[in-house]
Amino acid sequence: MKFRSRWKEDPEINLIPLIDVLLVILIFLMVTTTYSKYSELQINLPTANAEKQVERPNELNITVDALGAYTINGRATPFNNVPSLSDAMRRAAGDLENPVVIISADAKASHQSVVHVMEAARMAGYTHVTFATQSTEQ
Repeated sequence: MKFRSRWKEDPEINLIPLIDVLLVILIFLMVTTTYSKYSELQINLPTANAEKQVERPNELNITVDALGAYTINGRATPFNNVPSLSDAMRRAAGDLENPVVIISADAKASHQSVVHVMEAARMAGYTHVTFATQSTEQ
């Protein structure tokens, strides 16, 4: 005896319960998630009552004004060419070993004037070059 049904039902997947379960999981995750920033370290920095150092021992201050005039450690230096500026830098540095060259250029100074100072520092063998800026906040 063979029992065969006359209707053959195709299996179907019901997606509605699956969607319901996913929505419940999504709502659960949204409710349990905290949206706070990571906590930052609260530190108290040490304080000191020291006077500001007037002169730094291993610095060579070079100033370039808007017209392209140079000063090295406050003394005016005429610019003839880059090698002469390099020699003037060596004389001003004296026996300092690899001083930090600080270039303070006027905002209206030409780019070429600043490049001259950088090239002179390279020729003098000074590898530490930095630029001084002024804050707009008073």
